[in-house]
Amino acid sequence: MKEFFTMDDFHFSGKSVLVRVDLNSPYDPNTKKIELNERIIEHAKTIRELSDKNAKVVVIAHQGRQGDPDFTNLSQHAELLTKYVGKPVEFVDDVVGEKAINRIKTLRNSEILLLDNVRFLKDETAKLSIEEFANAEIVKKLSPLFDYFVLDCFSVSHRAQASVVGFATVLPCIAGRVMVNEIEGISKAAEHAEHPYVMILGGSKIDDYLDLIDFAIKSDRVDKILTCGVLGELCLVAEGYDLGKKTEFLKEKKFLEFLSRVREFIKSKKIERPIDLAIQVNEKRKDIKLSELPTNYMILDIGIKTAGNYANIIRKAKTIYLKGPAGQYETKGFDLGTKIILKAIVDSSAFSLIGGGHTLTATEKFINKKNISYVSLSGGALIEYLCGKKLPGIEALKISFQKYK
Repeated sequence: MKEFFTMDDFHFSGKSVLVRVDLNSPYDPNTKKIELNERIIEHAKTIRELSDKNAKVVVIAHQGRQGDPDFTNLSQHAELLTKYVGKPVEFVDDVVGEKAINRIKTLRNSEILLLDNVRFLKDETAKLSIEEFANAEIVKKLSPLFDYFVLDCFSVSHRAQASVVGFATVLPCIAGRVMVNEIEGISKAAEHAEHPYVMILGGSKIDDYLDLIDFAIKSDRVDKILTCGVLGELCLVAEGYDLGKKTEFLKEKKFLEFLSRVREFIKSKKIERPIDLAIQVNEKRKDIKLSELPTNYMILDIGIKTAGNYANIIRKAKTIYLKGPAGQYETKGFDLGTKIILKAIVDSSAFSLIGGGHTLTATEKFINKKNISYVSLSGGALIEYLCGKKLPGIEALKISFQKYK
């Protein structure tokens, strides 16, 4: 059953269209330059399509958070968009003031305008409901100037913020191409996952997915969770192993807080933890058994037996979600676990899903990205969606559909 509008539901010629995208990019505080990311390339396609359909296109987005070094204006983003849209993207250093409003009013068909960072507005990140955000400054000032609002940023849809949800009750809100692709792709590993469903969770940033592990253990959606990286090491510590030198690193306050939750997780039969590890001795890889712990050498990867065990489980899966590399894949010899896992994913007949960041970097280094069924552009929103949580952005699309259908 249809729940929200898509771009196929409307004709855009001669219409004024406000498009919310996610241009948030890595930022170098020394050079004050932003770096290109995949989201800019993909959003450019939505923007180009609207322009080609003769719409007056105004783009809104954010960069960083107030108080952070990467909290900057969007002038560089306009330059990158111009390159990837293939048409001029004009930048105006204003969001809701006279300069922005006057330029929007004079925009011609097929022209593209990028407004400045929406997080310059104080009420953008206020704690309000979807309905209450209709009174936010950006909504009150901009909504009278537009026929449609296109929400194209699934990656920000887990945030109830004015530029994401505020237009739901005042304009027809439409899911953009990136939004639809993300929902359809991720749904195959969420609501419509085939079994066995295997999650592989690694990397060094585990606070992102502790709630996901909790959800996976308690729900019937996920069959196995293969742990590696810092999570795998925490599982071993929770079981009582002394890792040696690495254990000191895991004694940081935040990891001690995580440890109590991990102790609960390892009681589940769904959790698979490493049975051997790879340490760095004289710049070379050495695999050791758990019985050889503690070690004074740094642990940089899962062991070869663990990788083989995980590969066997992966090849039998029908749905796979990968988050984070198995080890320090950038270091020669310690890319083995990550390579074996990725090769097993390619060899399987499963629907495979990965997120961005280091996971995507590792994937592109060792296999053809095209062999992954779906590569998501999202981080936190992806995790929350896999946890079965309602995303405010998607809820806003549903509210708008019910009002304007």
